Amino acid sequence: MMKTPQELLQERKERLKKTIAFEQTDRTPVIIAGDAVFARHVGMKLSEFVSNMKASHQAILSSFKDLGDVDGTGSTYATATIFPLIFYSKVKLPGRELPDNTPWQLDERELMTVADYDTILNKGWKAFSDDYLKNRVGFDLDSIREQLKDVPNFIKDFEDAGIVVYSPKASSTVNEFLGGGRSFPKFMRDMFKMPDKVEAVLDVILEENLAELRQQIRAIKPMVVFMSPARGASEFYSPKIWQRFVWKYLKAAAEAIIEEGAIADLHIDGNWERDLEFFKTLPKHKCIFESDGATNIYKVREVLGDHMCIKGDVPAAMLALGTPDDVYNYSTKLIKDMGKGFILASGCTIPPNAKFENVKAMVAAASGK
Repeated sequence: MMKTPQELLQERKERLKKTIAFEQTDRTPVIIAGDAVFARHVGMKLSEFVSNMKASHQAILSSFKDLGDVDGTGSTYATATIFPLIFYSKVKLPGRELPDNTPWQLDERELMTVADYDTILNKGWKAFSDDYLKNRVGFDLDSIREQLKDVPNFIKDFEDAGIVVYSPKASSTVNEFLGGGRSFPKFMRDMFKMPDKVEAVLDVILEENLAELRQQIRAIKPMVVFMSPARGASEFYSPKIWQRFVWKYLKAAAEAIIEEGAIADLHIDGNWERDLEFFKTLPKHKCIFESDGATNIYKVREVLGDHMCIKGDVPAAMLALGTPDDVYNYSTKLIKDMGKGFILASGCTIPPNAKFENVKAMVAAASGK
């Protein structure tokens, strides 16, 4: 007998909960995170996909119905237009600065100055941030806020189809805002030239951000909250600088998410192998280490053991250039080797040029269908 979408939704939620807690499940859950790939699947221009949240939502939702027995989605709409809210830099969009089908790109340059540090310390982050986004990044906050009012309906559409929205709330670690706004090379220099001031600024941003994050978690009660320390990778920093300017803020954010009753999904871009031990100081079974493939997933399991669920890490290159057999075999081996406490997913997001049959092969490896 066919299960109803609501029965499927409950089954998939339970599978995820049990996996995060290292309990036995019937199979490994599979989460698909991607957006541009689905525009291609439905034959929609990227320029339309990014300029219309509702259209992008429909493209992703209809694509999911072609994927097979997938547990959840990482995205319910195209996020390209809100990139400035994450990285505090401009974004080039298809159909605007780029040709219709060219993927969006961060246009990072020094828009934030050293003098802005004093403004943030004196006036607070929000007062600075709204003015900065509007007048320097040229970001239409009001228009985006209006469009984002549809997101609860987007989530409901997926849940009505029996698909879990993996993380309905996302945030970044605060060093990302300065890294993007100052530009990464200038931010690096600031950490060496004026470390105390940079830390004071990050403390102000953290306090305001966490207060807002806690309110949002209480309002929407998500199971998982996505947290991106995108350019916090160990490979970019000396240990002392990393602990002071990355780990301190990542840990504080993860602990706030956990205190509010959610699971912290740590989106780990780049190679963090040097500092994996630090993750064992976070509460057991309350976080997910989401690897993009640059950190060796076997090393993650070796160091973290059963302390933290791992999510990943089918490589972007394999999804774009490999065959369905390549993807199926890699995914099957990962599932077997990682054992309990493992969610199958792509390393970071599914690339725009992934072959759809490869994404389906990944789902089939987890679902056995």
